[in-house]
This record gives sequence, structure tokens and C-alpha cells, in this order.
Amino acid sequence: MRAADQKVNKFKIEDFEDKSLLIVDDDDPLRGRLARAMEKKGFQVKEAKTIAESLKIVKNTPPSFALIDLRLDDGNGLDVVKEISKIKKDSRIVMLTGYGNLPTAVAAVKAGAIDYIAKPVDADDVEAALLASPESKAKPPENPMSADRVKWEHIHRVFELCNRNVSETARRLKMHRRTLQRILSKRSPR
Repeated sequence: MRAADQKVNKFKIEDFEDKSLLIVDDDDPLRGRLARAMEKKGFQVKEAKTIAESLKIVKNTPPSFALIDLRLDDGNGLDVVKEISKIKKDSRIVMLTGYGNLPTAVAAVKAGAIDYIAKPVDADDVEAALLASPESKAKPPENPMSADRVKWEHIHRVFELCNRNVSETARRLKMHRRTLQRILSKRSPR
């Protein structure tokens, strides 16, 4: 029954004439890994690291599919979603983020995205989201991050964005510097 449901609720890449996929993410290893995996699945992939770079691609050759990170070095990925939706209304856009929360998910869908996936993500999750039938309901992730892991990821991302400055990170996270040092010294939770 489960496999039959998935066949009814999911398209195949062969069902689409235009197989162009734009992947926008400032995380080079993740973007490269996803691009290679999606090419193996039959997509024609273009990559962009910044909003400016992705907007050039969108204006020249609007993609049928897009995977766009919410937070990029030069701004908000929602700007790219809006531009794609304006130029090519039938594009299937999925937002990707390390910080999944309800307000940004709502904003992404309002801007034109069909789904919203929290990092870490693999090519199978991306393919399922891009090819899902609009009527089908997204199934819950098989192995979601624990709340402790999400918190750990967020703290480490802010730490990296503050150039590994403990005092600056503690100030921005509104936590005591020693508490932050203890968290940073521990291994990541599962």
C-alpha cells in the first residue's frame, strides 16, 4: 500500500520536458555534492553561491526546478524564490535551511516555494520534494535532528559567523561566555 501511494503521489523526472535545476547554497561542499547527485538522477544542474549569481541565471534561463538556501552570504534566498516565481510561474521550488521554523516556512510558501526542507539533507529528500505531487502531503522525515542537535548546530553556525570569537558569539546568543565555552567543547549530540 505504501509503495503504491508513493507512485501515485510522485512524478518522475522523465515526466518533465525541462529538467533544469538551480541549486543555490553558499556551502560549497554541500552544493557540489547535491549537484553531482541530482545530475545522476537526471536533472540538468546549474549552481550558484550568491543571490546575485543566481538572479543572473534565473533571468537568462529560468529553471523548472530550484533548491534554494534561505540564508546566503549576500542576503535572503526568498528574493530568488520571488524572482523565479515571477518569471516562471510553474517552477517547482524547494527552500533549504539550517534553521527550520514556521514563520520562514510560511514566507517561503507565500513567495512561491512548494516545500521546505531543513538541513542536513540528502539527494533523495530533495528529489522527493521536487517531484512530489502538489496534492500529496509531505511525509515526516525518517530521522529528524533532535532538538539538542538543532541547538548545537545553531550555536556552531553563529560561532563560525563571528569568526570563532567566543565573546562575540556569547553576546549575540545572549548567553554567558563560560556556558558557551562548555557547549563548544562538547561533541555534537545525535
